[in-house]
Amino acid sequence: MHRLLRDHAIPAGALVVPVLADLAVPRQHTVLSLVAVSPLVAATLVRRRATAVYAVLAVIAALLLGVYDEQYSGTALVAQVIRIVGVAGAGGLALVAATLRLHRDELLTAATQAAADAGAAVALVTRLQDSLLTDPPPVPGLDLTVRYAAAVRQAQVGGDWYDSFPLPDGSTMLVIGDVAGHDVAAAATMAEARGVLRGITQTGRPSPAAVLTALDRALDRLGGHTLITAVVAIVRRDDAGAVLCWSNAGHPPPVLLSRTGQAQVLERDAELLLSSGLPAVRHDHEVPLQRGDTLLLYTDGLVERRGTPLDDGVAWLVGELPAFAQRPLPELCDALLGSTAGHRDDDVAVLAVRLVG
Repeated sequence: MHRLLRDHAIPAGALVVPVLADLAVPRQHTVLSLVAVSPLVAATLVRRRATAVYAVLAVIAALLLGVYDEQYSGTALVAQVIRIVGVAGAGGLALVAATLRLHRDELLTAATQAAADAGAAVALVTRLQDSLLTDPPPVPGLDLTVRYAAAVRQAQVGGDWYDSFPLPDGSTMLVIGDVAGHDVAAAATMAEARGVLRGITQTGRPSPAAVLTALDRALDRLGGHTLITAVVAIVRRDDAGAVLCWSNAGHPPPVLLSRTGQAQVLERDAELLLSSGLPAVRHDHEVPLQRGDTLLLYTDGLVERRGTPLDDGVAWLVGELPAFAQRPLPELCDALLGSTAGHRDDDVAVLAVRLVG
């Protein structure tokens, strides 16, 4: 009620004051045209219907004041008609202005609500992403370090992920993946792919290529159409050390750093991304691991530079790693992420694994 009185006080006053002023001055000094201000003021404060009421009242007031001021005879008639038309025109303009204002307010309200909904969705997915991208469980004989950094020019959610977990046969599964996009949808697809992949690995003795094949098939059945790159690797211990078996679905190749400081790109023939909709034949690859060897899995945000080929970024990485062969893995990961700070155009996920013990 208070707001209603406040909104109508000004346009009502803008109508009453000119009427009283016209009645107060001598009849030859007409100020009745000032009633046109009332609907124009109403257009900024009240609804369209109320604005129309003020426009009609302004015309009626102008007509009646014209009678009082004796403006409908002689040479004054033409001027009075012009005044009436002007007051009516002001009312029409007021209706247009009120309509535009209300439409703008509706758009602003919708945009504000959409922004609030989007903010809530981002906050929810951020919490989900944080719950998924946690430190991996400890594994005897393996030192694992993970890092995640969001793109500085994008939203704080995305589709990059890492994972590490034990398999039923006692070996360790390592995963690095990247869902196309930097939004809530990409993060949701990442969570879905991560969960499906974990489920696939808990039966039998899966190979990395078989896991990727099954994941690709499952995502297709679930209606997934977002491209995903991934590397799936398994570390199996043996008496000599360990064997790394991996398969790559269109992802930047892993890098193996020996304990003596030699970095080797584990690059093989390119194989299709996930969710491409095309049939893919996937292959497993193996390489022995010795105590002190470090495997680095990463997403393309680590090696991607604007205007620079991806191979140049991988070459940079190979050149940086030897200095960290004997350094702690957290120091290695922090140094690599630090090199991208300030100009990171993409999310970065890093999973570093070192054979120890």
